[in-house]
Amino acid sequence: MSAARPITTLRAIAVTATLPLLLTACGYGSEAKKDDAKTSAAPAADAKKLSASEVRIGYFPNLTHATALVGLQEGLIAKELGATAIKPQSFNAGPSEIEALNGGSLDIGFIGPSPSINGYVKSKGSNLRIISGSASGGVKLVVNPDKIKTLDDLKGKKIATPQKGNTQDVAFLNWIAEKGWTVDPESGKGDVSVVRTDNKVTPDAFKQGSIDGAWVPEPTASKLVSDGGSVLLDETDLWPDKKFVITNVIVSQKFLKEHPDVVEAVLRGTVKTNEWINANPDKAKASANAKLAAEGGKPLDAKVIDPAWKSILVTDDPLATTLKTESDWAVKAKLIEQPDLAGIYDLTLLNKVLKAAGKPEVSDAGLGAK
Repeated sequence: MSAARPITTLRAIAVTATLPLLLTACGYGSEAKKDDAKTSAAPAADAKKLSASEVRIGYFPNLTHATALVGLQEGLIAKELGATAIKPQSFNAGPSEIEALNGGSLDIGFIGPSPSINGYVKSKGSNLRIISGSASGGVKLVVNPDKIKTLDDLKGKKIATPQKGNTQDVAFLNWIAEKGWTVDPESGKGDVSVVRTDNKVTPDAFKQGSIDGAWVPEPTASKLVSDGGSVLLDETDLWPDKKFVITNVIVSQKFLKEHPDVVEAVLRGTVKTNEWINANPDKAKASANAKLAAEGGKPLDAKVIDPAWKSILVTDDPLATTLKTESDWAVKAKLIEQPDLAGIYDLTLLNKVLKAAGKPEVSDAGLGAK
């Protein structure tokens, strides 16, 4: 397992603007947006030429996509690509990113585990591969402290998740089942009312009292806390070693086959980006916030980004065993049939990059391409 240190905060960044509408789910939301205005600068004339003139990279304007935000903002990925230009494209929706990848308008993407599994299974293993990890953690259960003081108090309450079957929804349904409570996975009705709510509107729903809490990723969780909520549970505490995959790096199998040198260069960039983030937490936080501001016109307020940033771990390790666990939870909740995940990973190029950098290789948990 590759070494990775939590993103820590040494001092607050003084920003005063309010939270933008960038509170995306881990895999769901609105349509894609081309990032043409922020496409990397023209490569130097003597830059190394790779097999593709450009690479189209997708990501979400979300702190759990810190590797993409910082890697693009600081030019760390572009530097490794030489004469190959980056064409960034931001998404707020896992399905639309998968559609772009499968449709040939996207080459590489940062995305959550649930849409990765769904995309792989729907294409019968023919369209994508997970080629790296990117982030762990950053998911919390935040509640109205006047209505909910203990975990047992959740019974009979309305708790939001981003969307039916998304990563957080699956985790919450599994937690409910382990409590011995029942909820219909389709309607969300049961001992707890699971209210599927887009993260962009969850803060308003919370303030208006139409929900009593939410199991959500950052920065939505910290926004709810800034609005008076209380963290009742950090999902990190439920996992062995306090790690679970929240963001992967995926690639079109066609692009991987035709341009392995470009994919390897992108992975060198992501590995170096994660190393830079962990070595420069304050600068990285400011960089991510600057990228978010460029996306939505406003940076995150310090009282939101500071706690959110601390709860996310960037890591090259895809934490493959946790993806398998999340898949098993979705099956248990009857949201999906038992999937065949054999071949969903191809970590060959990542492990080549890690070895060259003197870092430990990572495991695909037996789910690698043959």
